[in-house]
Amino acid sequence: MPRVACVQLRSTADVAQNLEAVRNQVLRAAGMGATLIATPENTTFLGPAAKKLTLAEPVDGPTHRALGGIAKDAGAWLVVGSVAETAPGGQCYNTSLVFDPSGALIASYRKIHLFDVDIPGGPSFRESAFIAPGHDLVVVPTPVGVLGLSICFDLRFPQVYRELVHRGADTLLVPSAFTVPTGKEHWHLLLRARAVESQSFVLAPAQVGKHDDDGIRESYGHSLIVDPWGRVLADAGLDPEGIAIADLDPAQVVNVRAGMPLRSPLFPT
Repeated sequence: MPRVACVQLRSTADVAQNLEAVRNQVLRAAGMGATLIATPENTTFLGPAAKKLTLAEPVDGPTHRALGGIAKDAGAWLVVGSVAETAPGGQCYNTSLVFDPSGALIASYRKIHLFDVDIPGGPSFRESAFIAPGHDLVVVPTPVGVLGLSICFDLRFPQVYRELVHRGADTLLVPSAFTVPTGKEHWHLLLRARAVESQSFVLAPAQVGKHDDDGIRESYGHSLIVDPWGRVLADAGLDPEGIAIADLDPAQVVNVRAGMPLRSPLFPT
C-alpha cells in the first residue's frame, strides 16, 4: 500500500528559512517511507502581503526549481501546497505545484476561491486584494492515486470536490493555513465531510502557529489524513515539525463507492 505524508510547517517571511524547513520535513517523511509528500498552503512565504507580491515568481522560477530539487533528493512525489506565482495586473496567484520523484513539475493549480472574510471575534482578510483567482480544476494521475487539487478556502465549496471526483480523483489535496477561530470549529468537520461525500482519501497538510504578518494570523495546525469513510488516519496536532503519515489502501475507495453508490437524479455528475 502506498504511504503518504502531510508535513506541518510554521512558515514565515524568510524564504530561505522556509525552504530549509521544507527540505528537512520532506526528507524526514521520505525516510519514513512516504512515496507522496504534501506541504501546506503558503509553503515558501507567510508574511506581509506587499512583500509576497515582490517575491512572486513564474512556476519555473528559482524558488520553485529548488522545491523540485527537494522532491528529487527525497525520491518522492511532492505536492507543494502553495507558492506565489506571478500574475498580471500587479497581483499574484496562490498556486499548488506537483513534482514527480525526478524533480520535474508535472502540474499546477491556482486557488479559485479566495479568502475574503470577516471572522466573528477575529480578524478580517481580503485575499482578493493581492491574489488573482484561478479558473481551472486540476486532477493528476500518480502511482498513489488520482489527485484532485484544491487549496484551503476551496474546502467550503463541496461542488469542487464532486467535480474532481467526476474527473477521476480518488485522493483529494487540501493544503491550508486555516485560522485558529475557524479551525477549531470547522477544520476536522469539513475535511471529514468532504471525504465522506466524495468517498475519497483526503490529505490536508496545514500551517501551525503564529506567522510574520504583523501578528494578525495564527494557524490552527492539525495536518490530517482522512479515509473515504470519514475516519481520521493521522493528525499532526500542534507540532510545528509534525508529520501526519498513513498507508492508503486503494481498494477502500473502490469498496466504499461500490457499497454505497452516491448518484443523484438531480446531479448526474
